[in-house]
Amino acid sequence: MRIYLLVSGSDENVYPPMSDKLRDWGIRYFMPYAASNLNKADIDLAVVGNVIRADNVEAKKVRREGIPQMSFPEALEELFLMTRHPVVVAGTHGKTTTTSLLAQVLAHAGRDPSLLVGGVPLNFNEGFRLGRGDEFVIEGDEYDTAYFDKGPKFLHYRPRTAIFTGAEFDHADIYRDTAHYESAFEKFFALLPQAGYVAACSGFANWKRLASFAKCKVESYCASEEIEADWNSRWVNLGPAGAAFEVDYRGNSEIRVTLPAAGRHNVENALGVYAACRALGLKPDQIAAGFQSFRGVKRRQELKGEVKGIAVIDDFAHHPTAVRETIAAVAAQYPGRRIVAIFEPRSQTAMRKIHGDEYAHAFKGAAEAIISQPTAIAKIPEAERVDAKKMAADIAGSGTPARWMESPDAIVESLSKELRKGDVVLAMSNGSFGGLHEKLLRALS
Repeated sequence: MRIYLLVSGSDENVYPPMSDKLRDWGIRYFMPYAASNLNKADIDLAVVGNVIRADNVEAKKVRREGIPQMSFPEALEELFLMTRHPVVVAGTHGKTTTTSLLAQVLAHAGRDPSLLVGGVPLNFNEGFRLGRGDEFVIEGDEYDTAYFDKGPKFLHYRPRTAIFTGAEFDHADIYRDTAHYESAFEKFFALLPQAGYVAACSGFANWKRLASFAKCKVESYCASEEIEADWNSRWVNLGPAGAAFEVDYRGNSEIRVTLPAAGRHNVENALGVYAACRALGLKPDQIAAGFQSFRGVKRRQELKGEVKGIAVIDDFAHHPTAVRETIAAVAAQYPGRRIVAIFEPRSQTAMRKIHGDEYAHAFKGAAEAIISQPTAIAKIPEAERVDAKKMAADIAGSGTPARWMESPDAIVESLSKELRKGDVVLAMSNGSFGGLHEKLLRALS
């Protein structure tokens, strides 16, 4: 049985591309927030996003008038997951790519999965799909759920099969310290039923302790041959076309696969997907064919354009581990070319003084690092706020030439005069970066 819903919603501001998408989908929207946007007689359920605070005018009206409400993860659970097999990807790094790859492998094998992911997989051109198959593939976010539910979103996702990509301290705006952050994943592992399955990355020292909370079967995976794992990659070849490697299970070769996604971190993501898909009943050749069909994800090593032999790449990386791995992946994808890595410390974690030493060493492999003053101002106490100038100085002190610049526009003005044929510009931010990519391409033209 299919349920048809009439959906509308509110936001402070709605602008392209999302405003265009909403019109295409026939979804009515209101802006800005106002109590008059809500008519109790027309509403069966108010779904409250985690950006909404308790003092929001619409949130107050929902409570005052007794309109039934749920957080988005609660609504997803209630409306879609109760009758499906949720396959949840959780962890600090690589969730979006891993989730997208997993969904594509299942789709290519004819399993017709549903999908919800915090990005845009190029195979589907949307971050969601409603399939007729049993599996519902979800990116399991550890961020909080709603103002009335401060637990991680993934606690509502009923995982039966899961991939855990590893945990390093992140989201410093809601987690006090590493122990508090890891407690979210302790709860995640404990959610898995006894008949469930988890593929857990063993590349992090804390993985065994966290996995011990699971009642179900746990298998480990890792792309480093020096680290013990049930699933390993062997004979890895990284190049412009992506990666080729052999998948081994406990020392025995299963198959050699190719993946059109660059970098050893994507080899590791693929190993987790391979392990989970084997647990879901797919054969090695089905998974290998799914890997070959993968087209990637927007804002993950996405080539925005190439002008006069200068490539401009966009990436969402903001944690120091992600920055390091992304630079290494781009270096493998563009061998012999000079990489200029531009970084905006914009996320709630990057704008705090908690990963200073890690950032100082994260840019090795780049010919030069440019640190931009953040375009967004976070409500972070002055004493806790990162100093972008000092970040650049620390990077330079670790051996990678680096400089601070005051804005994306200043970076564009400078680089448009300095770049030369063969250079690769890798711009990393978890925001729009002031339109830097498009502005730089126009300036180079």
